[in-house]
Order: sequence, then structure tokens, then C-alpha cells
Amino acid sequence: MSFDLNPWRMSVAPMMAWTDRHCRMLHRQITQHTLLYTEMITSSALIHGDVPKHLRFEAIEHPVALQLGGSEPADLAVAARMAQAWGYDEVNLNCGCPSERVQKGAFGACLMLEPQTVADCVKAMRDAVNIEVTVKHRIGIGREESYGFVRDFVGRVSEAGCRVFIVHARNAWLEGLSPKDNREIPPLRYEMAHQLKRDFPHLIIAVNGGLVSNEQIQEQLQQVDGVMVGRAAYHTPLIMQDWDHLYFGQARRELNLDAVEATMVEYMERENRLYATPWHSIATHMLGLRHGQAGARAWRRVWSDHRLYREPVRLVWQEATKARESATVSV
Repeated sequence: MSFDLNPWRMSVAPMMAWTDRHCRMLHRQITQHTLLYTEMITSSALIHGDVPKHLRFEAIEHPVALQLGGSEPADLAVAARMAQAWGYDEVNLNCGCPSERVQKGAFGACLMLEPQTVADCVKAMRDAVNIEVTVKHRIGIGREESYGFVRDFVGRVSEAGCRVFIVHARNAWLEGLSPKDNREIPPLRYEMAHQLKRDFPHLIIAVNGGLVSNEQIQEQLQQVDGVMVGRAAYHTPLIMQDWDHLYFGQARRELNLDAVEATMVEYMERENRLYATPWHSIATHMLGLRHGQAGARAWRRVWSDHRLYREPVRLVWQEATKARESATVSV
């Protein structure tokens, strides 16, 4: 097996309310080389909002990419400059989110209907920064399943200088489906991403959507340059424990879950001390860490018990460990 320096070989998808910096801190304990994406942040939120709150991250999170939502080239250029100034490795434009709120802002998946607007946004960002500007998009809009639609979209946007496209291999149905249903009901058509790679061999094409096992990932990597995993990485983070070895050519290492948990507890204490962050808002991202292991349910029950939210995090950690060990012994 050969390895290259393609940073998009494996990545964790941007997921609203999930892939915040606390979640990324956990993921970085499991994989050092996988590219991690932020939640989508709108350009207007950066221009008019609390920039440190939106952009602060730990150096250990590298490589890390900021996903932006927006459709105004000038605003996106400003936001991209902020991303570069804060040290992000990449800025990604969201052309895949189907939610009504995003549609009302005239960005997300509906932008695929305006490829020239996307091209203008990409060019404005590329002119503003030296870091990579990438696009995440769907394979189509509504129930129209023509390959020509996504081919022409990628062709037009690539002319503006974008060389990396992350393809969520489902259509976005902008009417009649919730964002959750849009992740599950429109059929997966990976062959569309495969054809894009054949038609645009000079571009980097990564595929996203419905991938939950390393067997599926390896199958896709025979056809495209990279794979982006979403909810499987969040709910069952141990799927990532061999990615550095399998996909980046690193020596296999044994993952010590107790050490990961200890690191996260120290992080929770530091976040609380520096920013008054409640420990439970961080611990919620950790609940899938021991998925499938003996005592995991008892352990998870303690970490998610709202009655303990006012207790010191080390006490909760001790109680969770006791609960897990007791459940393991009683099995």
C-alpha cells in the first residue's frame, strides 16, 4: 500500500452542534493525521459576532479546516482572511446543507443552482488567502438525478481555482425533507463521485455519506482521493483508532482509553478555569468513546447524569470509572 501527502485522504465531516473544538480535541486523541472540520460558521457571524468564540482552537487540532456558510464573495473573503489569521489550514465553502434556515440565507445546497455565484465566492476567497479553499456539495438538487448537473457544477467552480471537492453522494431535497431525512432518504450514489474523478483526474475528489466501516472506506479509496466520515466518527469514535496506520502510513499504536479519558478530564478542568465552560458540555462529545465495550452503558449513564452537573469533573470521572468496573465484574 502506498501513501501520499494528500491531507483529504481521511477527514471528519463538519456537523452542526457536534464538531466544535471540544469534539475535535477528543478526536485528536484518537487520530493525529485525520483532517478535522469545524461546524459550519456563517460569514456574517464572523464579521458581526464573537470572533474568538467562533474561531478559537487548540494547536493540537491541526490539521483543522474552517467550514463557512455564505454567498457574498466580499464577506466570504473577509471571513477567509480571519480563518487564515487564526491559523486554520483550510477554508471550506458549504454547498451541501439543505436546511430551510440555510436556504433562507441563500447558501448551502441551494448554491448548487448558482454555480457562477459559487465560482465568484471561491475566487474571492482564493484571492484573499494562501490557504486551500475547498467546496463541499451534494450530487444534485431535488429528484433530478442527472450526472451532468454535478459535472457542470464542479467544472465551473474548478475554473475559479478550486481543486478540492468533497462530494456528499446524495441529492439534497430542498422541499419536504428535514435535514436529518436529507442525510438518510435520498439514495446514495457513490458512482457519481467516482465519475467525477474520472472526468476531472487533476482535481482531488473526496466522498462523503453513509460510510460506517473501514471496509467501506477502503472500497471508496479505490475510486476517489479521500473519504469524509460523519456520524459514525461521532457516535463510534473508535472507528478512527487505526486510520493513521491504515490511511497515512504511520506505525500502528495501541490506544489507551483510560489515558484518553484522563486527557479529556484535564482539558475540561482547563476549559472551566479559563473560559467557565461547564464540563458536561464537553463530556457529551465523549459518550461514544467506549461504545461496544464492557461496562460502557453504566459508564455513559454517569457521565450524562444531569444530577451530577454541579459536581467537580474529577469526582464524576471517578464515579463513571467505578460504575464501569462494577458492571464489567458483574457480567
